[in-house]
Amino acid sequence: MQRPKPIPKKPPAEHRHVLMDLFPSISPYSSGFLSVDTEHNIYWEQSGNPDGVPVVFLHGGPGAGATPTHRRFFDPDHYRIIIFDQRGSGRSHPLGSLTNNTAKHLVEDTEKLRAHLGIEKWHIFGGSWGSTLALHYAIAHPKRCISMILRGIFLCEQKEIDWFLYGMKKIFPEAWEQFAGLLPEKDQDRLLDAYYERLTSADPQKRVEAAIRWSLYEGACSSLYPNYETISTEEQRQNALALARIEAHFFKHEIIAPQDSLLKKVDKIRAIPSIIIQGRYDAICPMETAYKLHQAWPEADYIVVPDAGHSALDPTLRSRLIQATENYKSLR
Repeated sequence: MQRPKPIPKKPPAEHRHVLMDLFPSISPYSSGFLSVDTEHNIYWEQSGNPDGVPVVFLHGGPGAGATPTHRRFFDPDHYRIIIFDQRGSGRSHPLGSLTNNTAKHLVEDTEKLRAHLGIEKWHIFGGSWGSTLALHYAIAHPKRCISMILRGIFLCEQKEIDWFLYGMKKIFPEAWEQFAGLLPEKDQDRLLDAYYERLTSADPQKRVEAAIRWSLYEGACSSLYPNYETISTEEQRQNALALARIEAHFFKHEIIAPQDSLLKKVDKIRAIPSIIIQGRYDAICPMETAYKLHQAWPEADYIVVPDAGHSALDPTLRSRLIQATENYKSLR
């Protein structure tokens, strides 16, 4: 008896996807600082096509700042690319300031920048904390959004913070031991409070030491293949301090309670063309959160990248993000 031929299995969609690389490096054609209150001046820059369709890049962290690489997710011939460093981050000053630094302030800053640059509407591109800020902004100003491209979804809820502080130990025990090992054993069940005390200490050495441990922990857990960075220059130390201070500050003071969840406000943004792109093995922002957002917001496209972690530079995740910016060229 002849055996039936096996039915060939279709490869998963991601494996049929042709990888797209970043666009070439470019320099800004304009940049400056916008005074948003008596304390903060935020850095902004524009690159690409001055007459193109505006897109704003919302960086992660909070507190991470933007980099020249972030310009390269967008076709510079088509897009007017706006990048800025949020309060206390990157080139904004004062660096690492926690004064008047809340999600509400960041939304207001984003809107002030839009008005300052004379933009009526823009595409919103945000990953990790940038996805949180993008959702906050779009919920507050839906008519200003042409589209939304969201990666590594984070809703700033207590469960996610607990995962960052303790859950990631299950996947990256070595990195967690380095992170927790800075503290005496009695403080290792109160990591956030203990780190916050050190990051806001009057002792500069204590602040920087805590910041380096925090930043290296996060960096080690971000990519599909662990990336054990080093922090050696003074600039790197100061940027690590800004990141760690602002993240710890938001994790302590800006947690969103279940009754105020961003998921409950999705009705305000259903009509905005949007896509959620999530790495299956994202250890920083596990995909359970992206799935919850997808369930609450089925109108948004939803792509799970099966061989990517958290970092936007993981090759397959990067490629899907660039494909999204290409697909949204038809929207104005």
